[in-house]
Amino acid sequence: MNYETFAEVYDTIMDNTLYNEWLSFTKRHLTGNNILELACGTGDLAVFLAKEGFTVTGLDLSEEMLSVADQKAFDNKVEIAFLQGDMRELPEINAFDGVTCYSDSLCYLKSEEEVLQAFKGVYSNLKVGGHFLFDVHSPYQITEGFLDYSFHDQTENFAFLWDSYPGETPLSVSHYLTFFIKEGESFQRYDELHEERTYDLATFKKLLKEAGFKNLQVFGDFTDEAPTDKTRRLFFKGEK
Repeated sequence: MNYETFAEVYDTIMDNTLYNEWLSFTKRHLTGNNILELACGTGDLAVFLAKEGFTVTGLDLSEEMLSVADQKAFDNKVEIAFLQGDMRELPEINAFDGVTCYSDSLCYLKSEEEVLQAFKGVYSNLKVGGHFLFDVHSPYQITEGFLDYSFHDQTENFAFLWDSYPGETPLSVSHYLTFFIKEGESFQRYDELHEERTYDLATFKKLLKEAGFKNLQVFGDFTDEAPTDKTRRLFFKGEK
């Protein structure tokens, strides 16, 4: 994935109301204070969590995203440790009370084996009794929600086009992103491809159990209710 350009306009195109939803879900389901946020992006949720009194470590693959996140922490006068890293190859960072991974970030992993790698890394970084919270696109969202999906937006300084098509592997989708960013007196075009893949509930549960997690729970669309066949975003909670 290449987020170099995406980082520049990420905050503009992101639905910022979702951060309050992820914050609320996290506060309802985590006990303890020390959190590792995987795929923290430009740091909005990390800042929200820090303002709520959590001790936060944020990890992301993109140095460009982390540069924006670090500035946000400074501007909001909160201390957050930001680390550049790959969730598939997590080092022994610390013993955390909780690990989160939201915004369907796990869907960017290309195979069940990579998802399992990430789950094992999370498990090794949790305290006994700690929890792992994450969300993914549901099969319904991949097959129906993104069917013929198209979103276009523009401001004075950039234009953004997002079109989604079925991917080549089962339960996958390809997002074609085109940016026109103003540089001086002209606009520069950038094109990016983002590919996501999900699995059914049974597969995620199997991988979580293989990584060692117990007391698995699944919720639908930011609620504490069980998902339905029309749920768009699946939330998982596993305990070490």
